[in-house]
Amino acid sequence: MTATPAAQAPADRSDREWWRSAVFYQVYPRSFADSDGDGIGDLGGVREKLGYLELLGVDALWICPVMRSPMADGGYDVADPRDIDALFGGMAAFDQLLAEAHARRLKVTMDLVPNHTSREHPWFQAALAAAPGTPERARYIFRDGRGPNGDEPPNNWPSIFRGPAWTRITEPDGTPGQWYLHLFAPEQPDLNWENPEVVADFEQTLRFWLDRGVDGFRIDVAHGMAKPPGLPDMESVSTKMLIHDDTDPRFNNPGVHDIHRRIRKVIDEYPHAVSIGEVWVDDNTRFGEYVRPDELHLAFNFRLAETPFTADAVRHAIDNSLAAVAPVGAVPTWTLSNHDVEREVTRYGGGAAGLARARAMILLELALPGSVFVYNGAELGLPNVDDLPEDALQDPVWERSGRTERGRDGCRVPIPWESERPPFGFTVGESWLPIPPEWAALSVETQLEDVGSTLSLYRMAIELRGLRPEFAGPRIEWYGSPAGCLAFRRPGGLVCVLNASAAPIPLPPGELLLASASLTSGHLPPDAAAWLV
Repeated sequence: MTATPAAQAPADRSDREWWRSAVFYQVYPRSFADSDGDGIGDLGGVREKLGYLELLGVDALWICPVMRSPMADGGYDVADPRDIDALFGGMAAFDQLLAEAHARRLKVTMDLVPNHTSREHPWFQAALAAAPGTPERARYIFRDGRGPNGDEPPNNWPSIFRGPAWTRITEPDGTPGQWYLHLFAPEQPDLNWENPEVVADFEQTLRFWLDRGVDGFRIDVAHGMAKPPGLPDMESVSTKMLIHDDTDPRFNNPGVHDIHRRIRKVIDEYPHAVSIGEVWVDDNTRFGEYVRPDELHLAFNFRLAETPFTADAVRHAIDNSLAAVAPVGAVPTWTLSNHDVEREVTRYGGGAAGLARARAMILLELALPGSVFVYNGAELGLPNVDDLPEDALQDPVWERSGRTERGRDGCRVPIPWESERPPFGFTVGESWLPIPPEWAALSVETQLEDVGSTLSLYRMAIELRGLRPEFAGPRIEWYGSPAGCLAFRRPGGLVCVLNASAAPIPLPPGELLLASASLTSGHLPPDAAAWLV
Protein backbone atom coordinates (compact mmCIF):
# COMPACT_ATOMS: atom_id res chain seq x y z
CA MET A 1 0.00 0.00 0.00
CA THR A 2 1.45 3.39 -1.00
CA ALA A 3 1.23 6.26 1.45
CA THR A 4 0.01 9.68 0.34
CA PRO A 5 0.47 12.60 2.75
CA ALA A 6 -2.69 14.44 3.77
CA ALA A 7 -3.19 17.80 5.36
CA GLN A 8 -2.11 17.76 8.96
CA ALA A 9 -3.13 19.10 12.31
CA PRO A 10 -0.68 21.28 14.26
CA ALA A 11 2.27 19.66 15.96
CA ASP A 12 1.99 18.56 19.55
CA ARG A 13 3.28 21.05 22.09
CA SER A 14 5.26 20.27 25.22
CA ASP A 15 2.61 22.03 27.31
CA ARG A 16 -0.13 20.07 25.53
CA GLU A 17 -3.53 21.36 26.65
CA TRP A 18 -6.01 18.76 27.85
CA TRP A 19 -8.60 19.57 25.19
CA ARG A 20 -6.30 18.94 22.22
CA SER A 21 -7.16 15.23 22.02
CA ALA A 22 -10.03 15.00 24.49
CA VAL A 23 -13.15 12.93 24.02
CA PHE A 24 -16.06 15.19 25.00
CA TYR A 25 -19.43 13.69 25.90
CA GLN A 26 -22.37 15.94 25.09
CA VAL A 27 -25.09 15.77 27.73
CA TYR A 28 -28.53 16.96 26.67
CA PRO A 29 -29.75 17.25 30.27
CA ARG A 30 -33.49 16.95 29.62
CA SER A 31 -32.89 13.53 28.07
CA PHE A 32 -30.01 12.06 30.07
CA ALA A 33 -31.30 11.02 33.50
CA ASP A 34 -34.05 12.25 35.83
CA SER A 35 -33.34 12.27 39.57
CA ASP A 36 -36.56 13.83 40.90
CA GLY A 37 -39.26 11.92 39.01
CA ASP A 38 -40.77 14.81 37.03
CA GLY A 39 -39.99 13.12 33.70
CA ILE A 40 -37.33 15.66 32.70
CA GLY A 41 -33.63 14.95 33.05
CA ASP A 42 -31.67 17.13 35.47
CA LEU A 43 -28.23 17.73 36.93
CA GLY A 44 -28.87 15.33 39.79
CA GLY A 45 -29.41 12.66 37.16
CA VAL A 46 -26.12 13.56 35.47
CA ARG A 47 -24.33 13.35 38.81
CA GLU A 48 -25.82 9.91 39.50
CA LYS A 49 -24.50 8.68 36.15
CA LEU A 50 -20.95 10.01 36.47
CA GLY A 51 -19.78 6.49 37.22
CA TYR A 52 -21.13 5.40 33.85
CA LEU A 53 -19.34 8.25 32.09
CA GLU A 54 -16.14 7.37 33.92
CA LEU A 55 -16.58 3.76 32.79
CA LEU A 56 -17.14 4.92 29.22
CA GLY A 57 -13.77 6.63 29.44
CA VAL A 58 -14.56 10.15 28.23
CA ASP A 59 -12.41 13.09 29.30
CA ALA A 60 -14.94 15.90 29.54
CA LEU A 61 -18.63 16.75 29.58
CA TRP A 62 -20.34 19.36 27.48
CA ILE A 63 -23.62 20.16 29.21
CA CYS A 64 -26.30 21.84 27.10
CA PRO A 65 -27.96 24.93 28.64
CA VAL A 66 -29.15 24.62 32.23
CA MET A 67 -29.38 28.32 33.06
CA ARG A 68 -32.65 29.88 34.20
CA SER A 69 -35.05 29.83 31.27
CA PRO A 70 -38.76 29.61 30.38
CA MET A 71 -37.70 26.75 28.03
CA ALA A 72 -39.21 28.10 24.81
CA ASP A 73 -36.25 26.48 23.01
CA GLY A 74 -35.04 23.83 25.43
CA GLY A 75 -32.97 26.25 27.51
CA TYR A 76 -31.39 28.21 24.66
CA ASP A 77 -33.65 31.11 25.68
CA VAL A 78 -31.80 32.30 28.79
CA ALA A 79 -33.50 34.56 31.32
CA ASP A 80 -30.55 34.63 33.75
CA PRO A 81 -27.14 33.44 32.48
CA ARG A 82 -25.70 33.38 36.00
CA ASP A 83 -28.15 31.02 37.66
CA ILE A 84 -29.23 27.39 37.23
CA ASP A 85 -32.88 26.69 36.50
CA ALA A 86 -34.87 24.93 39.21
CA LEU A 87 -35.99 22.45 36.54
CA PHE A 88 -32.44 21.08 36.56
CA GLY A 89 -31.94 21.30 40.33
CA GLY A 90 -30.71 24.83 40.88
CA MET A 91 -27.21 26.03 41.68
CA ALA A 92 -26.67 23.52 44.48
CA ALA A 93 -27.12 20.64 42.05
CA PHE A 94 -24.65 22.20 39.63
CA ASP A 95 -22.02 22.73 42.32
CA GLN A 96 -22.38 19.12 43.47
CA LEU A 97 -22.06 17.85 39.92
CA LEU A 98 -19.00 19.98 39.25
CA ALA A 99 -17.26 18.85 42.44
CA GLU A 100 -17.95 15.15 41.87
CA ALA A 101 -16.99 15.29 38.20
CA HIS A 102 -13.68 16.88 39.10
CA ALA A 103 -13.12 14.25 41.79
CA ARG A 104 -13.48 11.67 38.99
CA ARG A 105 -11.04 13.64 36.80
CA LEU A 106 -13.80 14.64 34.38
CA LYS A 107 -13.72 18.17 32.96
CA VAL A 108 -17.01 20.08 32.76
CA THR A 109 -17.85 22.54 29.98
CA MET A 110 -21.20 24.25 29.66
CA ASP A 111 -23.23 25.99 26.98
CA LEU A 112 -23.33 29.77 26.80
CA VAL A 113 -25.73 31.66 24.52
CA PRO A 114 -24.34 35.09 23.58
CA ASN A 115 -26.44 35.86 20.49
CA HIS A 116 -29.75 36.34 22.27
CA THR A 117 -31.58 36.21 25.59
CA SER A 118 -34.99 35.08 26.65
CA ARG A 119 -37.91 37.44 26.14
CA GLU A 120 -38.30 37.14 29.93
CA HIS A 121 -34.79 38.45 30.64
CA PRO A 122 -35.04 41.59 32.84
CA TRP A 123 -33.25 43.59 30.15
CA PHE A 124 -35.84 42.78 27.52
CA GLN A 125 -38.73 43.45 29.88
CA ALA A 126 -37.15 46.84 30.59
CA ALA A 127 -36.82 47.43 26.83
CA LEU A 128 -40.53 46.73 26.32
CA ALA A 129 -41.41 49.23 29.06
CA ALA A 130 -39.07 51.91 27.72
CA ALA A 131 -39.50 54.28 24.77
CA PRO A 132 -37.75 54.05 21.38
CA GLY A 133 -34.21 55.39 21.45
CA THR A 134 -33.64 54.71 25.14
CA PRO A 135 -30.63 52.86 26.63
CA GLU A 136 -32.93 49.96 27.51
CA ARG A 137 -33.84 49.45 23.85
CA ALA A 138 -30.21 49.86 22.79
CA ARG A 139 -29.24 46.53 24.36
CA TYR A 140 -31.28 44.77 21.68
CA ILE A 141 -31.93 45.39 17.99
CA PHE A 142 -35.11 47.45 17.71
CA ARG A 143 -36.05 49.16 14.45
CA ASP A 144 -38.98 51.06 13.03
CA GLY A 145 -41.03 49.09 10.50
CA ARG A 146 -41.24 49.75 6.80
CA GLY A 147 -44.33 50.91 4.96
CA PRO A 148 -46.66 53.88 5.54
CA ASN A 149 -47.51 52.93 9.12
CA GLY A 150 -44.46 50.81 9.92
CA ASP A 151 -46.59 47.72 9.41
CA GLU A 152 -43.91 45.74 7.56
CA PRO A 153 -40.75 44.24 9.12
CA PRO A 154 -37.56 46.31 8.85
CA ASN A 155 -36.06 43.82 6.37
CA ASN A 156 -36.87 40.47 4.77
CA TRP A 157 -34.83 38.25 7.09
CA PRO A 158 -36.50 34.97 8.08
CA SER A 159 -36.14 33.25 11.42
CA ILE A 160 -34.15 30.01 11.54
CA PHE A 161 -37.30 28.56 13.15
CA ARG A 162 -39.47 29.72 10.22
CA GLY A 163 -41.55 32.86 9.86
CA PRO A 164 -40.10 36.39 9.92
CA ALA A 165 -37.09 37.25 12.09
CA TRP A 166 -38.94 40.33 13.40
CA THR A 167 -41.78 40.76 15.86
CA ARG A 168 -43.65 44.02 16.39
CA ILE A 169 -44.31 45.17 19.92
CA THR A 170 -47.04 47.27 21.44
CA GLU A 171 -45.58 50.45 22.93
CA PRO A 172 -46.27 51.37 26.58
CA ASP A 173 -48.95 53.84 25.40
CA GLY A 174 -50.82 51.01 23.63
CA THR A 175 -49.93 51.97 20.05
CA PRO A 176 -48.28 49.63 17.50
CA GLY A 177 -44.58 50.13 17.92
CA GLN A 178 -41.12 49.10 16.85
CA TRP A 179 -39.96 45.69 15.72
CA TYR A 180 -37.25 43.61 17.41
CA LEU A 181 -34.91 41.14 15.74
CA HIS A 182 -34.88 37.44 16.66
CA LEU A 183 -32.92 35.16 14.36
CA PHE A 184 -34.46 32.23 16.20
CA ALA A 185 -37.81 32.16 18.04
CA PRO A 186 -39.71 35.35 19.00
CA GLU A 187 -38.97 34.36 22.61
CA GLN A 188 -35.23 34.81 21.82
CA PRO A 189 -34.54 38.50 21.03
CA ASP A 190 -31.07 39.17 19.58
CA LEU A 191 -28.66 41.24 21.63
CA ASN A 192 -26.89 44.28 20.21
CA TRP A 193 -23.21 43.40 20.49
CA GLU A 194 -22.20 46.92 19.46
CA ASN A 195 -23.43 48.01 22.90
CA PRO A 196 -20.56 48.04 25.46
CA GLU A 197 -23.01 47.09 28.21
CA VAL A 198 -23.79 43.81 26.40
CA VAL A 199 -20.08 43.01 26.06
CA ALA A 200 -19.36 43.79 29.71
CA ASP A 201 -22.25 41.68 30.93
CA PHE A 202 -21.10 38.64 28.95
CA GLU A 203 -17.60 39.03 30.34
CA GLN A 204 -19.13 39.03 33.81
CA THR A 205 -20.95 35.79 32.94
CA LEU A 206 -17.72 34.17 31.75
CA ARG A 207 -15.89 35.04 34.97
CA PHE A 208 -18.84 33.95 37.11
CA TRP A 209 -18.67 30.37 35.84
CA LEU A 210 -14.91 30.18 35.47
CA ASP A 211 -14.46 31.36 39.06
CA ARG A 212 -16.85 28.59 40.06
CA GLY A 213 -14.52 26.03 38.50
CA VAL A 214 -16.05 25.37 35.08
CA ASP A 215 -13.46 24.13 32.57
CA GLY A 216 -14.77 26.02 29.57
CA PHE A 217 -17.70 26.75 27.31
CA ARG A 218 -19.40 25.68 24.13
CA ILE A 219 -20.47 28.97 22.59
CA ASP A 220 -23.81 28.75 20.80
CA VAL A 221 -24.09 30.34 17.35
CA ALA A 222 -20.50 31.53 17.56
CA HIS A 223 -20.70 32.84 13.99
CA GLY A 224 -23.59 35.10 14.97
CA MET A 225 -23.69 38.15 17.27
CA ALA A 226 -22.26 40.66 14.77
CA LYS A 227 -24.84 42.07 12.36
CA PRO A 228 -24.08 43.79 9.03
CA PRO A 229 -24.31 47.60 8.86
CA GLY A 230 -27.76 48.73 7.85
CA LEU A 231 -29.26 45.22 8.15
CA PRO A 232 -29.66 44.80 4.38
CA ASP A 233 -32.27 42.52 2.81
CA MET A 234 -31.29 38.98 1.86
CA GLU A 235 -30.95 38.38 -1.87
CA SER A 236 -32.42 34.91 -1.47
CA VAL A 237 -34.61 34.11 1.51
CA SER A 238 -34.07 30.64 2.95
CA THR A 239 -35.31 29.29 6.26
CA LYS A 240 -33.25 26.12 6.35
CA MET A 241 -31.72 25.44 9.72
CA LEU A 242 -27.99 25.17 10.35
CA ILE A 243 -26.52 25.14 6.87
CA HIS A 244 -23.26 26.31 5.33
CA ASP A 245 -24.16 29.49 3.42
CA ASP A 246 -21.48 32.16 3.44
CA THR A 247 -23.73 34.64 1.59
CA ASP A 248 -26.24 34.80 4.46
CA PRO A 249 -26.01 38.34 5.95
CA ARG A 250 -27.45 37.15 9.25
CA PHE A 251 -24.25 35.30 10.18
CA ASN A 252 -20.46 35.30 9.84
CA ASN A 253 -20.02 39.05 9.65
CA PRO A 254 -16.43 40.33 10.13
CA GLY A 255 -17.21 42.08 13.41
CA VAL A 256 -17.74 38.74 15.13
CA HIS A 257 -13.98 38.24 15.34
CA ASP A 258 -13.48 41.25 17.59
CA ILE A 259 -16.14 39.78 19.86
CA HIS A 260 -14.27 36.48 20.06
CA ARG A 261 -11.01 38.29 20.80
CA ARG A 262 -12.67 39.97 23.75
CA ILE A 263 -14.00 36.63 24.95
CA ARG A 264 -10.59 34.98 24.56
CA LYS A 265 -8.88 37.64 26.66
CA VAL A 266 -11.15 36.73 29.56
CA ILE A 267 -10.73 32.98 29.11
CA ASP A 268 -6.95 33.34 28.94
CA GLU A 269 -7.07 34.54 32.54
CA TYR A 270 -7.97 30.91 33.37
CA PRO A 271 -5.22 28.70 31.85
CA HIS A 272 -7.22 25.46 32.22
CA ALA A 273 -10.25 26.71 30.29
CA VAL A 274 -11.32 26.04 26.71
CA SER A 275 -13.71 27.85 24.36
CA ILE A 276 -15.52 25.82 21.70
CA GLY A 277 -17.55 27.55 19.02
CA GLU A 278 -20.57 26.38 17.05
CA VAL A 279 -19.51 27.64 13.63
CA TRP A 280 -21.47 26.97 10.42
CA VAL A 281 -19.12 28.38 7.78
CA ASP A 282 -18.40 26.81 4.39
CA ASP A 283 -15.20 28.49 3.26
CA ASN A 284 -12.15 26.99 4.94
CA THR A 285 -10.28 30.26 5.17
CA ARG A 286 -13.21 31.94 6.90
CA PHE A 287 -13.67 28.90 9.17
CA GLY A 288 -10.01 29.05 10.16
CA GLU A 289 -10.36 32.68 11.19
CA TYR A 290 -12.46 31.57 14.16
CA VAL A 291 -9.64 29.43 15.59
CA ARG A 292 -6.75 31.82 15.20
CA PRO A 293 -4.52 31.93 18.30
CA ASP A 294 -6.40 34.89 19.81
CA GLU A 295 -9.95 33.63 19.18
CA LEU A 296 -11.64 30.28 19.90
CA HIS A 297 -9.59 27.28 21.02
CA LEU A 298 -11.81 24.88 19.07
CA ALA A 299 -14.65 25.21 16.57
CA PHE A 300 -17.11 22.51 15.61
CA ASN A 301 -16.55 21.23 12.12
CA PHE A 302 -19.71 19.43 11.00
CA ARG A 303 -18.35 17.89 7.79
CA LEU A 304 -18.51 14.29 9.04
CA ALA A 305 -22.00 14.86 10.46
CA GLU A 306 -23.14 15.96 7.00
CA THR A 307 -21.29 13.33 4.97
CA PRO A 308 -22.87 10.21 3.44
CA PHE A 309 -21.32 6.81 4.07
CA THR A 310 -19.07 6.55 1.05
CA ALA A 311 -15.29 6.32 1.07
CA ASP A 312 -14.78 9.28 -1.26
CA ALA A 313 -17.13 11.54 0.69
CA VAL A 314 -15.62 10.59 4.05
CA ARG A 315 -12.09 11.11 2.77
CA HIS A 316 -13.02 14.50 1.35
CA ALA A 317 -14.61 15.52 4.67
CA ILE A 318 -11.46 14.54 6.59
CA ASP A 319 -9.14 16.37 4.19
CA ASN A 320 -11.40 19.42 4.30
CA SER A 321 -11.54 19.48 8.09
CA LEU A 322 -7.78 19.17 8.47
CA ALA A 323 -7.13 21.79 5.81
CA ALA A 324 -9.50 24.24 7.51
CA VAL A 325 -7.41 24.47 10.69
CA ALA A 326 -3.86 23.71 9.54
CA PRO A 327 -2.97 27.23 8.28
CA VAL A 328 -3.74 28.79 11.67
CA GLY A 329 -2.23 25.98 13.77
CA ALA A 330 -5.54 24.99 15.34
CA VAL A 331 -6.87 21.62 16.48
CA PRO A 332 -9.41 19.73 14.32
CA THR A 333 -12.69 18.61 15.85
CA TRP A 334 -14.85 15.65 14.88
CA THR A 335 -18.46 14.79 15.56
CA LEU A 336 -21.09 12.56 13.99
CA SER A 337 -24.23 13.92 15.69
CA ASN A 338 -25.61 16.32 18.27
CA HIS A 339 -28.93 17.64 19.62
CA ASP A 340 -29.63 19.47 16.33
CA VAL A 341 -28.63 16.70 13.89
CA GLU A 342 -30.28 13.43 12.89
CA ARG A 343 -28.63 10.51 14.68
CA GLU A 344 -26.00 8.72 12.64
CA VAL A 345 -27.68 5.29 12.74
CA THR A 346 -30.69 6.75 10.95
CA ARG A 347 -28.64 9.00 8.70
CA TYR A 348 -26.66 5.99 7.44
CA GLY A 349 -29.79 4.11 6.42
CA GLY A 350 -31.25 2.79 9.68
CA GLY A 351 -31.65 -0.80 10.78
CA ALA A 352 -28.73 -3.23 10.84
CA ALA A 353 -26.89 -1.46 8.03
CA GLY A 354 -27.21 1.95 9.67
CA LEU A 355 -25.93 0.59 12.97
CA ALA A 356 -23.00 -1.20 11.33
CA ARG A 357 -21.99 1.99 9.54
CA ALA A 358 -22.31 4.06 12.71
CA ARG A 359 -20.04 1.58 14.51
CA ALA A 360 -17.52 1.81 11.69
CA MET A 361 -17.57 5.60 11.71
CA ILE A 362 -16.86 5.94 15.41
CA LEU A 363 -13.69 3.89 14.94
CA LEU A 364 -12.70 6.14 12.06
CA GLU A 365 -13.48 9.27 14.07
CA LEU A 366 -11.54 8.15 17.14
CA ALA A 367 -8.55 7.29 14.95
CA LEU A 368 -8.19 10.89 13.75
CA PRO A 369 -5.97 13.53 15.39
CA GLY A 370 -7.78 16.19 17.39
CA SER A 371 -10.76 16.30 19.74
CA VAL A 372 -13.90 14.17 19.42
CA PHE A 373 -17.46 14.96 20.52
CA VAL A 374 -19.89 12.12 21.30
CA TYR A 375 -23.60 12.93 21.62
CA ASN A 376 -25.34 11.14 24.47
CA GLY A 377 -26.91 7.93 23.21
CA ALA A 378 -24.60 7.55 20.22
CA GLU A 379 -22.61 5.04 22.26
CA LEU A 380 -25.78 2.93 22.50
CA GLY A 381 -26.43 3.01 18.76
CA LEU A 382 -29.71 4.85 19.23
CA PRO A 383 -31.62 5.77 16.05
CA ASN A 384 -33.76 8.82 15.52
CA VAL A 385 -37.39 8.46 16.60
CA ASP A 386 -39.21 9.95 13.64
CA ASP A 387 -42.70 8.75 14.51
CA LEU A 388 -43.22 10.58 17.80
CA PRO A 389 -46.89 11.45 18.37
CA GLU A 390 -47.67 14.95 17.18
CA ASP A 391 -48.96 15.96 20.60
CA ALA A 392 -45.54 15.06 22.08
CA LEU A 393 -43.49 17.34 19.81
CA GLN A 394 -41.93 20.31 21.59
CA ASP A 395 -39.34 21.74 19.20
CA PRO A 396 -40.41 25.31 18.24
CA VAL A 397 -39.82 24.39 14.59
CA TRP A 398 -43.02 22.28 14.72
CA GLU A 399 -45.34 25.17 15.51
CA ARG A 400 -43.37 27.84 13.61
CA SER A 401 -43.52 25.76 10.42
CA GLY A 402 -47.29 25.43 10.66
CA ARG A 403 -46.83 21.86 11.86
CA THR A 404 -45.21 20.82 8.60
CA GLU A 405 -41.68 20.12 9.94
CA ARG A 406 -41.24 17.88 12.97
CA GLY A 407 -38.03 19.54 14.15
CA ARG A 408 -35.29 18.00 16.25
CA ASP A 409 -37.19 16.06 18.92
CA GLY A 410 -36.45 12.78 17.14
CA CYS A 411 -32.79 12.95 18.18
CA ARG A 412 -33.59 14.10 21.73
CA VAL A 413 -35.55 11.10 23.04
CA PRO A 414 -34.34 10.14 26.57
CA ILE A 415 -31.66 7.54 27.25
CA PRO A 416 -32.77 3.96 28.07
CA TRP A 417 -30.84 2.86 31.15
CA GLU A 418 -32.33 -0.42 32.41
CA SER A 419 -35.36 -2.73 32.67
CA GLU A 420 -37.54 -4.16 29.91
CA ARG A 421 -40.08 -1.41 29.30
CA PRO A 422 -40.30 2.39 29.06
CA PRO A 423 -39.17 4.63 30.63
CA PHE A 424 -36.21 2.25 31.09
CA GLY A 425 -34.96 3.78 34.34
CA PHE A 426 -34.70 7.28 32.88
CA THR A 427 -37.43 8.42 35.29
CA VAL A 428 -39.98 6.85 37.61
CA GLY A 429 -42.95 8.36 35.80
CA GLU A 430 -43.61 9.44 32.23
CA SER A 431 -40.67 10.78 30.24
CA TRP A 432 -40.95 14.20 28.57
CA LEU A 433 -40.64 12.49 25.19
CA PRO A 434 -41.86 8.88 24.85
CA ILE A 435 -39.18 6.18 24.57
CA PRO A 436 -39.84 3.38 22.06
CA PRO A 437 -40.49 -0.02 23.70
CA GLU A 438 -38.06 -1.67 21.27
CA TRP A 439 -35.20 0.23 22.89
CA ALA A 440 -35.07 -2.46 25.59
CA ALA A 441 -32.39 -4.18 23.49
CA LEU A 442 -30.39 -0.93 23.40
CA SER A 443 -30.41 -0.08 27.11
CA VAL A 444 -27.19 0.55 29.01
CA GLU A 445 -27.90 -2.43 31.27
CA THR A 446 -28.32 -4.78 28.31
CA GLN A 447 -25.27 -3.54 26.43
CA LEU A 448 -22.90 -3.56 29.41
CA GLU A 449 -23.36 -7.32 29.60
CA ASP A 450 -22.58 -7.84 25.91
CA VAL A 451 -18.94 -7.60 24.81
CA GLY A 452 -20.10 -7.24 21.21
CA SER A 453 -22.44 -4.33 21.88
CA THR A 454 -22.01 -0.82 20.53
CA LEU A 455 -21.45 0.44 24.06
CA SER A 456 -18.64 -2.09 24.57
CA LEU A 457 -17.11 -1.03 21.26
CA TYR A 458 -17.08 2.62 22.38
CA ARG A 459 -15.53 1.69 25.72
CA MET A 460 -12.75 -0.34 24.13
CA ALA A 461 -12.08 2.23 21.42
CA ILE A 462 -11.89 5.20 23.80
CA GLU A 463 -9.62 3.26 26.17
CA LEU A 464 -7.25 2.23 23.38
CA ARG A 465 -7.17 5.76 22.00
CA GLY A 466 -6.07 7.08 25.36
CA LEU A 467 -3.48 4.38 26.15
CA ARG A 468 -1.82 3.22 22.95
CA PRO A 469 1.24 5.14 21.67
CA GLU A 470 0.27 4.34 18.09
CA PHE A 471 -2.36 7.12 18.23
CA ALA A 472 0.37 9.76 18.51
CA GLY A 473 1.06 12.37 15.89
CA PRO A 474 -0.75 15.39 14.48
CA ARG A 475 -1.26 14.22 10.90
CA ILE A 476 -2.44 11.30 8.80
CA GLU A 477 -1.15 9.63 5.63
CA TRP A 478 -3.55 8.11 3.13
CA TYR A 479 -2.91 4.64 1.76
CA GLY A 480 -4.05 3.07 -1.44
CA SER A 481 -7.07 0.85 -0.81
CA PRO A 482 -9.70 -1.11 -2.76
CA ALA A 483 -12.50 0.76 -4.50
CA GLY A 484 -15.11 1.95 -2.05
CA CYS A 485 -12.66 1.83 0.87
CA LEU A 486 -10.13 4.07 2.55
CA ALA A 487 -7.12 3.64 4.81
CA PHE A 488 -4.86 6.06 6.66
CA ARG A 489 -1.94 5.87 9.05
CA ARG A 490 -1.04 7.98 12.08
CA PRO A 491 2.66 8.77 12.66
CA GLY A 492 2.57 6.68 15.83
CA GLY A 493 1.82 3.59 13.77
CA LEU A 494 -1.96 3.18 13.91
CA VAL A 495 -3.62 2.17 10.64
CA CYS A 496 -7.38 2.71 10.24
CA VAL A 497 -9.27 0.95 7.44
CA LEU A 498 -12.89 1.68 6.45
CA ASN A 499 -14.78 -0.69 4.15
CA ALA A 500 -17.69 1.22 2.64
CA SER A 501 -17.91 -1.18 -0.30
CA ALA A 502 -20.32 -4.07 -0.81
CA ALA A 503 -17.72 -6.86 -0.49
CA PRO A 504 -15.27 -8.09 2.18
CA ILE A 505 -11.69 -6.84 1.77
CA PRO A 506 -8.31 -8.16 2.97
CA LEU A 507 -6.66 -6.14 5.69
CA PRO A 508 -3.16 -4.71 5.33
CA PRO A 509 -0.33 -6.31 7.31
CA GLY A 510 -0.30 -5.71 11.03
CA GLU A 511 -1.79 -6.78 14.33
CA LEU A 512 -5.54 -6.28 14.56
CA LEU A 513 -6.23 -3.96 17.46
CA LEU A 514 -10.00 -3.55 17.14
CA ALA A 515 -12.74 -3.96 14.53
CA SER A 516 -16.32 -2.77 14.43
CA ALA A 517 -17.48 -6.17 13.10
CA SER A 518 -16.19 -9.74 13.19
CA LEU A 519 -13.75 -10.67 10.45
CA THR A 520 -14.59 -13.42 7.97
CA SER A 521 -11.57 -15.51 6.99
CA GLY A 522 -9.36 -12.58 7.86
CA HIS A 523 -11.37 -10.17 5.69
CA LEU A 524 -13.11 -7.00 6.87
CA PRO A 525 -16.82 -7.18 6.00
CA PRO A 526 -18.75 -4.35 4.32
CA ASP A 527 -19.85 -1.39 6.49
CA ALA A 528 -17.02 -1.97 8.94
CA ALA A 529 -13.76 -0.42 10.14
CA ALA A 530 -10.64 -1.80 11.78
CA TRP A 531 -7.55 -0.59 13.61
CA LEU A 532 -4.17 -2.24 13.07
CA VAL A 533 -0.73 -1.63 14.54
